[in-house]
Formats: sequence, structure tokens, C-alpha cells
Amino acid sequence: MARLAQTAGLTDIQEEILSTVRTFVDKEIIPHAQALEHGDTYPADIVEGMKEMGLFGLTIPEEFGGLGESLLTYALVVEQIARGWMSVSGVINTHFIVAHMLKQHGTEEQKARYLPRMATGEVRGSFSMSEPELGSDVAAIRTRAARDGDDYVINGQKMWLTNGGSSNLTAVLVKTDEGADKAHKNLTAFLVEKPEGFGEVAPGLTIPGKIDKMGYKGVDTTEMVFDGFRISPEQVLGGQTGQGFSQMMDGVEVGRVNVAARACGIAIRSFELAIEYAQQRKTFGKPIVEHQAIAFKLAEMATKVEAAHLMMVNAARLKDSGARNDVEAGMAKLIASEFCAEVTQEAFRIHGGYGYSKEYEIERLMREAPFLLIGEGTSEIQKTIISRGLLRDYRTRG
Repeated sequence: MARLAQTAGLTDIQEEILSTVRTFVDKEIIPHAQALEHGDTYPADIVEGMKEMGLFGLTIPEEFGGLGESLLTYALVVEQIARGWMSVSGVINTHFIVAHMLKQHGTEEQKARYLPRMATGEVRGSFSMSEPELGSDVAAIRTRAARDGDDYVINGQKMWLTNGGSSNLTAVLVKTDEGADKAHKNLTAFLVEKPEGFGEVAPGLTIPGKIDKMGYKGVDTTEMVFDGFRISPEQVLGGQTGQGFSQMMDGVEVGRVNVAARACGIAIRSFELAIEYAQQRKTFGKPIVEHQAIAFKLAEMATKVEAAHLMMVNAARLKDSGARNDVEAGMAKLIASEFCAEVTQEAFRIHGGYGYSKEYEIERLMREAPFLLIGEGTSEIQKTIISRGLLRDYRTRG
């Protein structure tokens, strides 16, 4: 039994789920991840395995056919999957975010229509907020939905859409004319149904193709281009326009816990590879793990893995309790992603020249870890969120 990244207070059901996922990762993901990643191949067989285990319905309420598990369970599952291959966790991440947004903010009709099919994986969710020139300024969104008769017509371009080609339901944040004095009050989330695939997948809606990335291979990352796309008002999330910003931010808080969990998973795997290699590799007549320089590296790596895991678990448990967790989710995402990059680099150094070879798993992890410094908001954005939250609680009176 591994010592690191253990979670106290789990139920028997949570332990059983995690044990099943851990076995699946060891047998079905890790042995195939290298070949799939180097080929930039979508992990279709792995996805089918996750469907069979019910993972697409992990957090969907039982009344809609899901397992009804907590955000904590979801985060710990993601941690294990990312330990195997981060791209697989990307396949289910945006799906979980959209399911969460539907569960929390959808109308009863929207929940009944989508959640049962999301639980089986028949409907696969994706999440679209970013735009080519947007950066972190969400309120400056340019993609616009204007009322035209009984429908809305959407025009604009979205960017960095994970699962853009493989999903068939996308939560899209666009600008609507609400007349509000604050920009973020003029944003609305639409539930866009579309076929899987690339090209013009529906009249006025184009998924141009996969963006070629340094890492995070296999999973498709795309643009989404709207040109006169017509959509019914029934597809407004929650049935009311102007609520999109808060709905999306609720989803992003879940996403930040997810990114923290992914970072923990990569850091755990990097540590496992490093401590195994350090016992096999010999220099000056003894395993390099017996050299103090390497032993100290491993000690620091393990401490960072443990700290990141504990902060991730804390953020997930706060969200589950119903408490506000924007600061804690930001802290968890910040420290987990930064520590992941540091732990992975130390594992790379411990491997020496072999770490630069594509035959070794650490080479892939070195390309995957940097993504987590950016996804769901950069470290600088997390620091902004954290500092504002602290001032909210510690502001001097008078």
C-alpha cells in the first residue's frame, strides 16, 4: 500500500470505487498511455471501459441514473486517472463540469432531458468559455447571441474547447443584451447540442479540427465557430438569460479542484517513477537512492505530493459541504500545479539522460505538467482570487 496521498474518513463505497479505478488505471491505462500519447490517438477503448464502470455518471444524482457521489470522490477518481494518463482525465473533466452545472442550475426539463443520458455516457459534455483574444478577462466575451423571432442567433468564435469534436453537448458562454450596468451580468450560458466530429457539424456551427499541442495528446482540443447558428430559448441554462457568468464560475470552481487533482496524479506518478528508478540505477558502486543528494530530492518531492493532495481534498470537501470554496480551490489549484511541475522536473533530473528519451514515461509527464499551470486560470489568476478572498475576510474596518 502506498504511503502518500491517502485520504482519511472515506466511506466503504468510496474505497471500493477508488480501488476499482486504481486497478483499471494500472491494467488498462498505464500500459497503453505511451503509445496512444505518442500517436495522438483518442483512447476509445479506455473511454468505453469508463462507461462500463459508470464513471460518466459518478456525480450525477441517483434519480437520474448516476452514482450520486460527491466532488471529493470525483476528485480522487480524477487523481488516479491522471496518474495513469492526464488526457483520459480530460475526457471526463468537462463532462463532469457540465453535469454539475445542469444539476445545480438547470431547469427540471433540462435535467430530465440530459442527465440520464450523461450518466451512461451517451451524451458527452464539453465546456466553452475562452475566446482567441479573451485571456482571463471573461467579461470581455465577444461571441454574441441576439434574439431573432422565436430563436437566438449566435455569432462568434470560441477557443480551447476540450472534447470539442468528441462531445455532443456544449455549455457555451456568450454575450446577450440584458442592459445590465456590469458586463458580467450580460452573459448567458447556452446548452448547444451538436453531432460529434469536425467541420460544419450543424448549420452555422463549425468545429475546425484538433489543435496540435505540446502535450495533452489524444484528447481533442478545438475551436468552435458560430456563424448564424440558431438555437431555441429552451436551451438557455436555467431558463433565464444574464445568469451565465455565475453559472460558469460555479463550474470553474469544480474545474479548479479537478485541475488540482490532475496535478496530484501526475506528481504521484512522477514520484513513483523516480523512486523506482533511483533504486535500480547505480553509480559509484551503489544505487543512486543511497546518495544523499538523491535521497533529499525524494524527500522534498514526497512532501510536495502530500501537501498538494491534502489541499485538494480540503477544497473538495468544502464544496461538498455547501460552503464557499473559491479561495481554497484557488489555493489547491495554485500549489498543486506548481508542485506538480517541480516534482516532475526533479523526477526528470533523477532519470538523467534517459529522462529525455521517449521510451521513458517521465518524458511524457514533462510535457503534460506545464498545461496545469495554465488550465482553469493561471497561477497569477489564482493569486488574484486568493488575495481578494482574503481581503474580503480580513479587511480593516474604520
